[in-house]
Amino acid sequence: MSDRSFVTTDLTPTRRGWHRRDVLRSAAMGIAGAGLFGWQATLAANAATLRRQGKACILLWMQGGPSQLETFDPKPEHANGGETRAIETNVSGIRLSENLPQLARRMDKVALLRGMTGKEGSHPRASFLMHTGYLPTAALRYPTLGANVAHQLGDPTAELPSFVRIGRGARADSGGGYLGVKFDPLVVADPTTPPENTAPTTETARFRRRLSLVEQLESTGSAHPRGMADHRELLGRASTMILSPSMSVFDLERESEADREAYGDTDFGRGCLLARRLVESGVTFVEVGLGNWDTHQDNFEKSRELCGQLDQPFARLIEDLEQRGLLESTLVLCMGEFGRTPKINPRGGRDHFPRAFSTAIAGGGVRGGQVIGGTDDSGSEVIDRPVEAADLFRSVYRLLGIDPDHENMSGVGRPIPLVTGGEFVQELVS
Repeated sequence: MSDRSFVTTDLTPTRRGWHRRDVLRSAAMGIAGAGLFGWQATLAANAATLRRQGKACILLWMQGGPSQLETFDPKPEHANGGETRAIETNVSGIRLSENLPQLARRMDKVALLRGMTGKEGSHPRASFLMHTGYLPTAALRYPTLGANVAHQLGDPTAELPSFVRIGRGARADSGGGYLGVKFDPLVVADPTTPPENTAPTTETARFRRRLSLVEQLESTGSAHPRGMADHRELLGRASTMILSPSMSVFDLERESEADREAYGDTDFGRGCLLARRLVESGVTFVEVGLGNWDTHQDNFEKSRELCGQLDQPFARLIEDLEQRGLLESTLVLCMGEFGRTPKINPRGGRDHFPRAFSTAIAGGGVRGGQVIGGTDDSGSEVIDRPVEAADLFRSVYRLLGIDPDHENMSGVGRPIPLVTGGEFVQELVS
């Protein structure tokens, strides 16, 4: 089956309350539209159907490049494995690092890609690649995965943004690129507090009057009409969000103490809890960051500490989504920009290593409890089922029901596909 022929057929009710009859009605409208308006109407109808199915994605971004040997691909029988031991999981024959005991008990829901491979060993370039599927260029700013998913699946009428990024530190690879600033993420630096500048500074009626005055002033003319239109749109969407009751989604105190404790007392744990709340409220893409995994020295101690922050929230997120009936429609990715060198350096650290690393995937129709691909005994080479960035991105889009070959138009009228090259990792669903 080709990527272009891929169609999602899940007609079950979703968290947004849509039912089979709504999907069938939308499909019928899409067929009629295809005859009248061509492929653009077909794409629009398909996107509307997908939105009604509640597809979403949560990216757990391990900034700095986590060591695969201390996480998803331990090598205790080899000198390169160092002091890290492997533990059994709830799936016979699959072992994880001893640093991830809670995730090990959820392994039946997780698929491991142990054959991830690439050539980029620079943090900025590799991070850009693993966020966009493209290498950076001076001529074009590519949209991130989150922006593309929001563009394809996000509801433009929703009061909450379709793309939210949780964690501190801005990056050049986290925006809407040529899709425009309206597909930049809403950044939540601290998951325990609402996003910055989202509280009205005056009572609602006066706030609305101020907005009306701004609109009048901007409508009098501008030397940059496109920029002014973008500004008005962003201001309108931001104002709608600020005044919306949906802002309560950012208040973690609305969760029970037991549920908050289940995610752990860390910023990352609270970020994962907020990600679940956002997805449950209809947000299409949420990224939660955890760093810094750049363990050039003291690799084992730092990896234990970071895995201690990752393990409980990741495992709980999978369990929580499943209990709420959201795991099948929500794809969860856990990855960084590359791996770490199998050989331990003189400082007890591991350096940059894009040649062989791992990614964990759960939910979204993925068959858990399996390992796809593998490295040799030393962890130095991928010897089975290599997966490159283009393969991963093509697979993610397919799992979300998005056509990976869909072309967006850049600002200069150049058609750019979501993914160039690559192949769907069929083992994820077979």
